[in-house]
Amino acid sequence: MIKQALISIAVLMSFGTAAQDLDRKIEFPNIEGYLSLKCDFHIHTVFSDGLVWPTIRVDEAVKDGLDAIALTEHIEYQPWKDDIKHEDRNRSYQIASEAARPHDLIVIHGTEITRDLPPGHANALFITDVNEIMHEDMMQSYRNARAQGAFIFWNHPNWNAQQKDAIPVMSDIHQQLIKEDLLHGIEVVNDLTFSEEALQLSIDHKLTVMGTSDIHGLVDYQYDLANGGHRPICLVFAKERTAESIKEALFAGRTVTWFENILAGKERDLRALIEASLDFEVKGYIGDSEVLQVEIQNHSDARFFLKNTSPYDFYANTDIIEVLPKSRMTLQVLSTRADKTEVPLKFDILNAIKAHKSPLDIEVSLLEE
Repeated sequence: MIKQALISIAVLMSFGTAAQDLDRKIEFPNIEGYLSLKCDFHIHTVFSDGLVWPTIRVDEAVKDGLDAIALTEHIEYQPWKDDIKHEDRNRSYQIASEAARPHDLIVIHGTEITRDLPPGHANALFITDVNEIMHEDMMQSYRNARAQGAFIFWNHPNWNAQQKDAIPVMSDIHQQLIKEDLLHGIEVVNDLTFSEEALQLSIDHKLTVMGTSDIHGLVDYQYDLANGGHRPICLVFAKERTAESIKEALFAGRTVTWFENILAGKERDLRALIEASLDFEVKGYIGDSEVLQVEIQNHSDARFFLKNTSPYDFYANTDIIEVLPKSRMTLQVLSTRADKTEVPLKFDILNAIKAHKSPLDIEVSLLEE
């Protein structure tokens, strides 16, 4: 009986270890000239309307392999104020910063300016004191944040609780904020939503593309990580792995978002990420046939869906090709076997969105061997 009990305990422990060892760290390759930093700049705790202590947000970020987070508690909305008393609105940031010390995680000081639409909610990053941002006048709150050097972005512009048709509209107030250098980015991804209209607004008004979790509960439950889900992140292409370099990259607009396997960003940045993620290599012909073998390697955690738009057909695939994360696949191309002939393969990457209703197109010129 004792032996059986010990065996049962060992089996249970092995299951627990396997679960704990589940690697959920998000990985994307660096792009040419920049590091690809994984960030989440919209996070809540019990110090506003979230449901967890700030240390939990640090633990989640470390497990997800993030490089930087920002705890952005609401200034005006404090539903737990009778239970969590904090006269100093910087307390959430202070707790998270201390918890992050043993880890290689950057905690950026931030807050959320919470107003009706327009302008709606906005996050201010790289601030120094939340208490000094609070003001009855909305514009003055933005100005106070900017005076601290803040990068400010418009949160969930498609939120149907404020925008009933879920189509974001650039109001006169937003235009004024942009004119006064008080608005620099816009959330294309927030929590469980993705807005191609917001992506188009970012292009039209030269705003940085942002993607965040806006997490209030547990990341594991919200995004079903146990079954292969992932939290939304903002990939920031920075020169160095520092808060200062992240700030420079955000103001320069070098970002791509990743949400439910959708990559979205401006064409320059999206193309750079795809070029770093996908490699195409000729592997020769099948025997003495005229079927050319091309290996595609995916270096990222994204699953890519490629639609063939070239004149070539494939031997074992339709025109829709799926490239799994961190994998290799062989594509067999029907082509001529003339010496030194280039085979220009063209694809639309269906889950890489560069503008409203516009997937990224790529061309790969391969040299037949």
